[in-house]
Amino acid sequence: MRFAAIADIHGNHLALEAVLADIRAQEIEEIVNLGDFFSGPLDAGKTADLLMPLSLTSVRGNHDRYLIEQDPAAMHASDAVAYGQLSSSHLSWIRNLPFDIVYRGEVYLCHATPKDDNLYWLEAVSPEGFVFLKPIEAIEALAEGIDLPLILCGHSHIPRAVRLSDGRLIVNPGSVGCPAYNDELPYYHKVETGHPLASYAILEKAAGGWTWQFRTVAYDHMAMSALAAERGRADWAGALAAGWVR
Repeated sequence: MRFAAIADIHGNHLALEAVLADIRAQEIEEIVNLGDFFSGPLDAGKTADLLMPLSLTSVRGNHDRYLIEQDPAAMHASDAVAYGQLSSSHLSWIRNLPFDIVYRGEVYLCHATPKDDNLYWLEAVSPEGFVFLKPIEAIEALAEGIDLPLILCGHSHIPRAVRLSDGRLIVNPGSVGCPAYNDELPYYHKVETGHPLASYAILEKAAGGWTWQFRTVAYDHMAMSALAAERGRADWAGALAAGWVR
């Protein structure tokens, strides 16, 4: 059993195209999608038109939820731009997605954590704004009740794998389309990969259990950076250009 996991595309259709091409080059036919598909100052409509016909096993992220729950006038700028580019059929597709799902009977999928789509599973943030790996006890507490050997999440945009003490594996594939960002909650912090490449993961079940491979893919990231700059989002422009928030 071998498949790819993608997450956090954030409207970056060029990054998604490159990742899909790389997945095909690895001769992988099955892909799961961990949410936050569209939100950002890029091209949500093109991303939706590329993504929806693939009929991937997908779960809804926090920004996807904002697009169908919030009043457009009250949306954050990134969500509002995406909302204005999406059709009623795109929004209907989001509404029909689950919060979480079990894939092939042994892989648990969610965007962030099993009970909260806006909480980092593997990372914590200090009051000073440092992002760091949570203690294993805190990670395992969030995995309580999930009796499956492989758990996949996104949300933090950081490629990371953690083996739990009982052998279960949690993997975050990183972000396809947004290599860096800042956030105000729970404290102001930056998440920065330090490079502009698109990220995803390959999961494979072997005799010894599940293994993972993180992959990074080059694409025309400067075209997306220029688009963000045209729309007045210097933060996104910098993140897409170099993987840092400045």
